[in-house]
Amino acid sequence: MASVLVVEDDPFVRSALIRHLTDAAHTVRSVGTALEALREVAHLRFDVVILDLGLPDLDGSEALKMLRGITDVPVIIATARDDETEIVRLLNAGADDYLTKPFSVEHLSARMAAVLRRSRAAAGDLPSETVLRVGGLTVDPLRRQAELDGVRLDLTRREFDLLTFLATRPGVVVPRKELLAEVWQQSYGDDQTIDVHLSWLRRKLGETAASPRYLHTLRGVGVKLEPPGGEQSR
Repeated sequence: MASVLVVEDDPFVRSALIRHLTDAAHTVRSVGTALEALREVAHLRFDVVILDLGLPDLDGSEALKMLRGITDVPVIIATARDDETEIVRLLNAGADDYLTKPFSVEHLSARMAAVLRRSRAAAGDLPSETVLRVGGLTVDPLRRQAELDGVRLDLTRREFDLLTFLATRPGVVVPRKELLAEVWQQSYGDDQTIDVHLSWLRRKLGETAASPRYLHTLRGVGVKLEPPGGEQSR
């Protein structure tokens, strides 16, 4: 059972989602505007947010940006927009997953289950005292904070999960299939998803694919995180 916030202004879609989620034994609260959603997450704890993009007071992409400013709760975007560029932009902005309307309740259930598995695994995979260090990079999974040379990194939820997973295996080449399975909880998917998140993560680490320092891609094999200049991780 999960605590779910439904952000949807269409009364028909909203009532259908509430009914389905309640029947599945989830605790559900619902709002019809972005500002109401922000108030809810500021005062209550949720396991997942289902966010419509076509809200009356604020575009859902702006609402997502504001949500990410105050919480790292998993967010599933529900949208009628199927433009790939827009979907990639939303994932980069901090969305954990997306569904294109119309979608079935079974599809929603499967996506929710995957997002919740990722969230709970990220919270419970490592001992609470574990702080990961790779060169000048420090990752604290419990506090969900990362620093590079003492400077706090502003990472999206997925960027943090990807960095944490790689930091638990410094110097090890992780196959893309394993990244999809462990970070995205998917048995298959588009490599572009990984490439986009690696690109944004590199930018925040102050490097590029052409001049890597920490993140190294081995074409056709996978990705590894290792300290620059032959330093030792510790």
